[in-house]
Amino acid sequence: MDVIACTELTKRFGSTTAVDGLYLRVGTGKVYGFLGPNGAGKTTTIRMLLGLISPTAGQVELLGARLPDPRATARTGSIIEEPAFYPWLTGRQNLQVLGATSGGRSAVQIDAGEIARVLGLTGLTDAAARKVRTYSQGMRQRLGIAAAMLGRPPLLIIDEPTNGLDPSGIRDIRELLRELAADGTTVFLSSHLLAEVEQVCDRVAVIVAGRLVDEGPPATLGVIRRRVRVRVDLADTAAAVRLLARWPAVRSADAGPEFVIGHHSGRDVNAALVAGGVIAESVVTEQPALEDRFLELTQPAASAQRENDHDVAAAG
Repeated sequence: MDVIACTELTKRFGSTTAVDGLYLRVGTGKVYGFLGPNGAGKTTTIRMLLGLISPTAGQVELLGARLPDPRATARTGSIIEEPAFYPWLTGRQNLQVLGATSGGRSAVQIDAGEIARVLGLTGLTDAAARKVRTYSQGMRQRLGIAAAMLGRPPLLIIDEPTNGLDPSGIRDIRELLRELAADGTTVFLSSHLLAEVEQVCDRVAVIVAGRLVDEGPPATLGVIRRRVRVRVDLADTAAAVRLLARWPAVRSADAGPEFVIGHHSGRDVNAALVAGGVIAESVVTEQPALEDRFLELTQPAASAQRENDHDVAAAG
């Protein structure tokens, strides 16, 4: 069953289209990344998924129910932007209040044991008796994740889950999200930390100007352009330039006898050098990171959208 299913999901604010015909499918037990530049429509989409705003067109199905359906949204844990708490209450007391007003999110009873469970999972047991006004931003973010996990909801929708966390905290939340998915919880997250997304997500969707531009496993997102980094002996530099001329190559002025070749096979590059009598010092095949492919996907699309907006404004 698809835990989230968006079909032609569209949201307009006056003459501005924030989300434009979005189609998404998110399966059970997956960590699903939702990426896009600022203003791409991520938060608007998340608000529609949670039933906080209504779509202009299209539909959303959540946990098998078509929205608006309060039963589906009540079974969904969420954090949107920075979580809000009562600063004069302790972390534990805030969770007690939220548990008492959760509206039947789950069959799991939200008692002292359940509150202790989520505090432990988010590393807040020792700070549970402190007032939230003394918490750092990262601690408040952890408390927000703890609140979202109350009652063991089958779906978590989280906007920037590692906001304000130090590297150790980011690693802890990454491991927690993977553990939740392994136990069958579906996690839908929006984040700007692409290296983290690459490590934690099973699939990723990228939107620009409200439109889906790519979707799939992080390793296959965008145009995969592997490259080969080659270093030769300084005396062989001129020969290497000639032998590698069949492929696009980048060589910085201070790199010495090192080349970055726009080709997918280190074997091919090495064979070309050997055939010309050049023995490479090293040949390394590199896979572009998710950040590189994200920029490759979003920058041309964003530029095209700006040009289209300019043309529409000029015509008007």
